[in-house]
Amino acid sequence: MKTKHLLLLLTLIIFGTNAQKINKLPEYKLSKNEIEAHIRFIASDEMLGRRTGEITNNVAARYVAENFRLQGLKTPNGQKDYLQPVPFEMVKPTKKGEILVGADSLKWTKDFIVLSGKATKLENVPVVFVGYGWVDDKQDDYKGLDVKGKIVIAQFGIPNSDDPNENLKGSSKKVDFAAKNGAAAFIQLYNLKYPWTAISNFMGGEKLNLAPENASNADLIPHIWVSNVHIKKFAKETLSTLSINVSEVSKKTVMSYNVLGVLEGSDPVLKNEYVVLTAHFDHVGTGKKGGRVTESDTIFNGARDNAFGTTAILSAVKAFTQKPTKRSILFIAYTGEEIGLLGSKYYAEHPLVPLKQCVYSLDCDGAGYNDTTKVTIIGLERTDAQPQIEAGAKAYGLTAISDPAPEQNLFDRSDNVNLAAKGIPSPDFAPGFTAFDAEINKFYHQVSDSPESVNYNYLLKFCQAYIYSARLIADRPTAPKWKAGDKYEKAFNDLYGK
Repeated sequence: MKTKHLLLLLTLIIFGTNAQKINKLPEYKLSKNEIEAHIRFIASDEMLGRRTGEITNNVAARYVAENFRLQGLKTPNGQKDYLQPVPFEMVKPTKKGEILVGADSLKWTKDFIVLSGKATKLENVPVVFVGYGWVDDKQDDYKGLDVKGKIVIAQFGIPNSDDPNENLKGSSKKVDFAAKNGAAAFIQLYNLKYPWTAISNFMGGEKLNLAPENASNADLIPHIWVSNVHIKKFAKETLSTLSINVSEVSKKTVMSYNVLGVLEGSDPVLKNEYVVLTAHFDHVGTGKKGGRVTESDTIFNGARDNAFGTTAILSAVKAFTQKPTKRSILFIAYTGEEIGLLGSKYYAEHPLVPLKQCVYSLDCDGAGYNDTTKVTIIGLERTDAQPQIEAGAKAYGLTAISDPAPEQNLFDRSDNVNLAAKGIPSPDFAPGFTAFDAEINKFYHQVSDSPESVNYNYLLKFCQAYIYSARLIADRPTAPKWKAGDKYEKAFNDLYGK
């Protein structure tokens, strides 16, 4: 009996030990103190909200870059630095303006905005109506029209499209068409559903855009949007001349930076494929530029949005350099997310690693958390990497849930969408929330989102779950793909030649 008991005990020890080895998580050192240090630097008062175009945004980029260097990441494609320059154009609005329509005087911002152009004064200049004012291989709205030295008036948007984004994007092309045809000014009659006050504040104020890559005549003449309230005053049948007096819209180039680092995979074949781990490090700045302030605080620290995600990326760098994955990892920290996903948009158009080699992207961004037992994955069910993400979260006591607030359109509001649009499966790994409720809005884009308000025990689990999910995906024998029927499935097939 004693011999049998001894053999049974030895069997349990041996098989128990093997089972423990099989189920054991990859070993790497990640401490709560370390992640807290990242947050307390990135989201500190001294960083003044890391607004794109301001010096502290570049300081944040350098902080990420030097952490990449510390862990021994390579620069992509032989770049001299981890920083990818992203050229922005700082636009400052006109300081005054008036349009005379018959006996009526339209005032700047209240009735119209000027998007670009030099200071211009025109008195009783003839107007020409040009439909949309569009030119392509299918139509030319200027054909047979003499607009030289005249004020061109166009319907807002572009032909055959009710997509607001396409109409906004086409707007800058239209003023170039007008300028090339010799117009003295270009006016669009705004008619979108967005309230004019919101459009006036956003489009007519100081802003950053990606710098245009091609030379344009658009800045030579005033480009004006007139409020939909006044459309009837611009009737083709009754309006023959206009007077315009506007000051210059000034523009200058401002540099910001995406931060990129590469870790080569351990598998001789799979290392030619990349899993892309991304997060944005910028936030909204200080004072009125950021939003609602208090008497005691004017700094939008952005701890949750998105020092959280930046810290997860930096933690993943350390974890994977200690134990590489089979596939290579491309780490990207984006600038310009808060001003329209512009850093990621620029990268998607100027990739430093061929997009075809990037088989998956896991962005890390969110508005905050109201449930520390969960991680919320925007797009969880849209790719076949769902099991790996769920297992990665479960390993650290968290539950991965899908988007609880589809009405917020969060998938298309984070950086993941720009690589997704290229075809790369790209969910967003966000802190646990079950609804956009008062607890989320208490901190989302508020001065209260400071390092002192963060639950660091939860952040540690969050980072660990993100890292392990990424590891499981990067070690998969097959590359992930979109679920059948997803709106980005065609782009996926085009990119990878499926």
